[in-house]
Amino acid sequence: MGKNKFCYYFTNYLRLLIPHIFYKGAFKRARNGMLDCEQEIILKRVNYYNKLLPESIIDNTASRIDQFKYRPKLKTYFFDLIKYLRYFQGDCRFHYLFGDVKEVPLVPAFVKSRPVGTNNRNSVLLKLNAVRHFNFVKDNVPFKDKKNILFGRAKVFALHKNRELFLKKYHNHPLCDIGKINDDGRNPQWLVPKASIRQHLNYKFILCLEGNDVATNLKWVMSSNSLAVMPVPRYETWFMEGTLIPDYHYVSIADDYSDLEEKLIYYTEHSDEALKIIENAHKHVEQFLDRKQEKLISLLTIQQYFHRTMQNCMEGN
Repeated sequence: MGKNKFCYYFTNYLRLLIPHIFYKGAFKRARNGMLDCEQEIILKRVNYYNKLLPESIIDNTASRIDQFKYRPKLKTYFFDLIKYLRYFQGDCRFHYLFGDVKEVPLVPAFVKSRPVGTNNRNSVLLKLNAVRHFNFVKDNVPFKDKKNILFGRAKVFALHKNRELFLKKYHNHPLCDIGKINDDGRNPQWLVPKASIRQHLNYKFILCLEGNDVATNLKWVMSSNSLAVMPVPRYETWFMEGTLIPDYHYVSIADDYSDLEEKLIYYTEHSDEALKIIENAHKHVEQFLDRKQEKLISLLTIQQYFHRTMQNCMEGN
């Protein structure tokens, strides 16, 4: 992870030095490289991320691309947004909200996260803070060789009522090895040592509970040979958590966690069904591994934002 972060920051600081003229015509070249067989898949994702209606309105507080300045405290968000905005005209305007966004903004805005559902039209998803959220693993441990235990490590604060409830119910359960890794002076009986991703991969079941917004570990868990265990997600990111199907992409548990033991026992005894869920999870992950396609989808999502807010931002492209 450390090496990935170094490369990420080095590349992005270097990118800030590239003159804007370098990007002139680059979007058109990327778009022309889209194969006919890819168009339907690409446009389906673009329309999922950007649900704005034609003639959507932005207000006079919107930022201009050529005046969008470096944000030290939120630098990963800044880097991931400016990386693609630079393909468009500098006078184009946009709204954005950085951080863990759980509410739908009043104006069309680029966000990392949004509530799942049909009333999230103003939340236009982009792949923001990707260095933290988009990490996948190569898991060499077959499902059958893993321990029949639900494993989970997470920070648990007062606002994480769902995580607190889970620990209250299952901290000492024989089928669970779970706990909190932050010492905030509350519930010290739940404190456990941190565990690496590799340590997590020794277990058949890995807990993925939402925190400030989405469950950050869900991406790498779904790329592993372990099963993600969680309730139906309430929030989503570029990973399209809202499209995941319960007991098809992950092991679904009730919001009050009452069926957890039943689900763990079932998939332990029905390994063929567990392996099918893992296969489906891997297929979902695969669509995020093509860097060229990810770039094009990001650019088209932004282009659609400008088009539907009645801005012509494609001069020179």
